[in-house]
Amino acid sequence: MSKSEAPTFSYKFLLPRYWPTLMMVLIMYLLSWLPYFIQFRLGQWIGQGVMRVLPKRRQTIEKNLSLCFPDMPEQERNRLVEMNIKNAGLALFETGMAWFWPDLRVRRHVTLEGMEHIYKLESQGKGMLMMAVHSMNLELGARAFGITKAGMGVYRPNSNPCFDYFQYQGRARSNRTLIDRRDVKGMIHALRTGKVVWYAPDHDYGRRRSTFAPLFAVEKACTTTGTSLLADASECAVVPFTIVRNTESGQYTLKIHEPLEAFPHKDEQAAAEYINKAVERSIMEAPEQYMWLHRRFKTRPEGETCLYAKSSS
Repeated sequence: MSKSEAPTFSYKFLLPRYWPTLMMVLIMYLLSWLPYFIQFRLGQWIGQGVMRVLPKRRQTIEKNLSLCFPDMPEQERNRLVEMNIKNAGLALFETGMAWFWPDLRVRRHVTLEGMEHIYKLESQGKGMLMMAVHSMNLELGARAFGITKAGMGVYRPNSNPCFDYFQYQGRARSNRTLIDRRDVKGMIHALRTGKVVWYAPDHDYGRRRSTFAPLFAVEKACTTTGTSLLADASECAVVPFTIVRNTESGQYTLKIHEPLEAFPHKDEQAAAEYINKAVERSIMEAPEQYMWLHRRFKTRPEGETCLYAKSSS
């Protein structure tokens, strides 16, 4: 789907096969209007319950943390696992907040820092590749930023057309538009013309357009070369940002960091290593709020065994 092909509502979504999807979206909408402290508690409870039903997901979290932090004391790692599981449940509510909360309520809960970097680059006519990581509350961070400065979100269409419609509408609510992750030309054009494009290079997207670079203690993490492709072709600024929830207050801080300097252009391997260092810094802002349930190291170099042999899903 290109940026001009936003999904539209279809009456076929009223057919019985889509009722579970419609019910789920309706529940998300209704729950989003609960007081925040209730959503917070429910989210933690749901996270713990889901992990009991899906133990392999918990195993993936444990495996990722053991791979990335082999020297971390076991007690500390177990505590991080438990916190991450609770945050995984809360992410369901944070998605509802991002899709359905009015702007006023978002502003009340999210504080933005570092917008001066955006305004400076904007005054220079510079395109901005906003480098995100898949924190549990990324959806809410993108919504909060978009209220102040709309941009383009890189988007992966959902295979369920009914859910895809609601997902697109929720994500595009405070963004200029969404753009299919396969539409590289569209991204480059947007960046060349001074637009803001959201991009998350921290997941394992497979062998296509990728290389292997260190990430934490894992020496060979499959890493997309898309970042260098976009930066080289558009000469944009690469700007990391993070969103962190304060567990005590329930407030969120979205921090725009300074643009990455000395980006290694025209060298995909060096760029992947450089970006992974920036990814590490972003994750460590709040490691308990990162999406560790993703099998980040599932793609291995030829001849190497799967790191998730006992916890694959």
